[in-house]
Amino acid sequence: MTKRRPNALELRHPFFRPLWRRITLIAVLAGWTVVEATAGNPVWALLMAGIGIYSSYVFFIDFILPDDEKASSENR
Repeated sequence: MTKRRPNALELRHPFFRPLWRRITLIAVLAGWTVVEATAGNPVWALLMAGIGIYSSYVFFIDFILPDDEKASSENR
């Protein structure tokens, strides 16, 4: 049995199942984007904004946990 290495941006993890955790992460990323932009760091602001946009897409448009994928494939 091989052990799978965790991914740094594993956004489809069961930890993110509660809605409040997803909203909190997006709020923190948005806040950090504002901090970097007002501090005059456009590269870091764009990086944080990009991660926030990607996370928003995964969390609210394409959020399927691995357990949910197994259940949906069994129902077909």
